[in-house]
Amino acid sequence: MGTGKKMKLLTPVLIILAAGFLLLSGWTLFSRSRGRAQAGGERQGGGTRSLTAVRVTPVRPETVETGVVINGDVIARNQVSIYPAMPGKLTEARFSVGDYVTRGDVMAMVDPSRPGEVYSLSPVVSTVSGTVLGAPYSPGDTVATSSVVYVVGDLSELLVETFVPERFSTAAHPGLAAEVSLEALPGEHFSAVVEEINPVLDPASRTLRIRLRFSGRKDSRIRAGMFATVSLVTETRVNVPVIPRFAVINTYGSWVVFVVNDGAASRRAVTPGIENEEYVEILEGLEEGELVVTAGQNFLSDGDPVRVLE
Repeated sequence: MGTGKKMKLLTPVLIILAAGFLLLSGWTLFSRSRGRAQAGGERQGGGTRSLTAVRVTPVRPETVETGVVINGDVIARNQVSIYPAMPGKLTEARFSVGDYVTRGDVMAMVDPSRPGEVYSLSPVVSTVSGTVLGAPYSPGDTVATSSVVYVVGDLSELLVETFVPERFSTAAHPGLAAEVSLEALPGEHFSAVVEEINPVLDPASRTLRIRLRFSGRKDSRIRAGMFATVSLVTETRVNVPVIPRFAVINTYGSWVVFVVNDGAASRRAVTPGIENEEYVEILEGLEEGELVVTAGQNFLSDGDPVRVLE
């Protein structure tokens, strides 16, 4: 066979061999590259766990107070109802709401006459000095001896009357501090103290009637009859360890917090004491100065690494 024919036969064979070599070399390089990439990924995945950003606050001694918020009314210290001595028709009303009366003044006249009988008019006399706060009847109305013709009160000193639920009744005592806000004066707060306590609870409502006096300077804007909201301090703890209330997590009846130590979060069971809207007293589980997580704690597990935000 001639040389030219041999070359024609070898050329396709060489081309097939070259293509196979190139294919094999490419697959080897691809396998090595893939292996390096997987190894790098495994090393990266097996490295340090991602850090959770948190905010912390130290456990510190504070005074914490708890209480109850109840509604009440501003009343005059001395408020007396004036009744007629005899039943009959109210023929004359000499005073109106806002007028000042003195003890012994004749405030109204009642005609006790009946059909076929004529009697002298019966005067309605004020038993106290003060301002007329109520006058529910008008001339021509029929009144009985149980009808309150006038209400007279001494407005020189005002009180707040309210009713404490039974569960807080044992905490109420004379001198107990309170804060009063009035619907008519939004955004303002007035200091008050408990002055009078009814010795018996109302069996129907299971509440205890108390009266408070304003302890600050007299404010002429406060008037009898105003609607009041009373924040009554029922319990106080002084110099006890406290943390923000939202730092505590309730899990199935147990109270836990997360404490940061050496860059890691540690789950800690605690025993809370009294609390208010801002703070909670810690009876057991924490020491003064420990750093408690106050933001980000809901995403933590025991032992997670953390990054503390300033």
